[in-house]
Amino acid sequence: MKNKIVVLIVIAISFISFNGHATDMKISSEGDFNKEKDLLLVQFDCKTDVDDLHTAAALATILSDTLYSKINFHAVAGTYGIQKGLYVPPNDLMKLAFGDNWTDAHENFKNAIKKVSVIVKNTVLNEGDIWIAEAGQSDFTAALLRVIQSDMPNVDISKRFHVVQHSDWNEKTTTPEELLFVKNNTDYQKIPDGNAVGNGTPGFHDSEFKNWKSKISDPKLLAIWRLAIKTSNKYNGQEGRYKNEAIFEGGLDFSDLSEVCWILGLKDLKDTEQFFNDYAK
Repeated sequence: MKNKIVVLIVIAISFISFNGHATDMKISSEGDFNKEKDLLLVQFDCKTDVDDLHTAAALATILSDTLYSKINFHAVAGTYGIQKGLYVPPNDLMKLAFGDNWTDAHENFKNAIKKVSVIVKNTVLNEGDIWIAEAGQSDFTAALLRVIQSDMPNVDISKRFHVVQHSDWNEKTTTPEELLFVKNNTDYQKIPDGNAVGNGTPGFHDSEFKNWKSKISDPKLLAIWRLAIKTSNKYNGQEGRYKNEAIFEGGLDFSDLSEVCWILGLKDLKDTEQFFNDYAK
C-alpha cells in the first residue's frame, strides 16, 4: 500500500513539473484591464479594408465616455502583414480622433517600433500590463515584443502582454512565423468575430444602421464620424482595395472594436445600435 502511495506521489509531482509552464502562464479574462495602470494599444492595419476608419471613430467614441476617458491608450496605424492591396490613408482621421496620441507605422516602421516601445516600457516599469487590440495583423506586435525581450530581459512577456484577435483573416495574413511567435510568447486570446451578432462578442458590421448622426450631439465626435465615413467612402473598393459591402450600402463596420470591448469588459454590448445608444453623446 505504501509503495502505491509513493508511486502516485511521484506521478503527481512529475505531472506538475511537466505542466509547470501552463500554470505559470497568465490567461486573461474578459475585462481584466486595470484602468489605473495598464496600457490599451489599438493597432490598425488600414490595408485594404476601410473598416479601420470606422473602428478608429468608434474607439474615439468609447474613449469620450467618462468611464474610459482617463485610461492609458495609444493607437498605431499601418500595422499590416502580408496581405496585398493598397493602403487606406488614415492620417487626417487619426489626428482628429487622437491628437498626438498615435503612431504611423506605415510611414516608418522602425521609428514606430522605437516610439511605441518607449510607451510600452514606461507602462511595464510602472507595473502595468500591455493589452493589444489587434485590429489587423500581428507583424508589428512581433517586432515590438522582440525589442521588449532585448531591452527588458527580466520581464515575462507571457504574463504582461495580452494580445486580443477576433479575425481568422487577420491571422492568415500575418507572416506565419510572426504569428507563431506572438501566440507562443504572449497571453494570446482569440475571441469570436466582431462581424457577427450573438456569438459572444458585440457585432459591429451593420449595413442597415444609418441614423448615426441623430445619436451624436458632441461636435468633436460628429466631426470624427463624418471624416471617417467620408474617407471610407472615398477609398472603399477603389484601385483594387477590398469592397466593404456594409459600408458601400451606407451602413457601418467597426467590427475590430469587439476586441476593445472584450478588453474593457463591455459584456452587455450587443450591436451597433446599442453602441450608439450607450456611448454616443
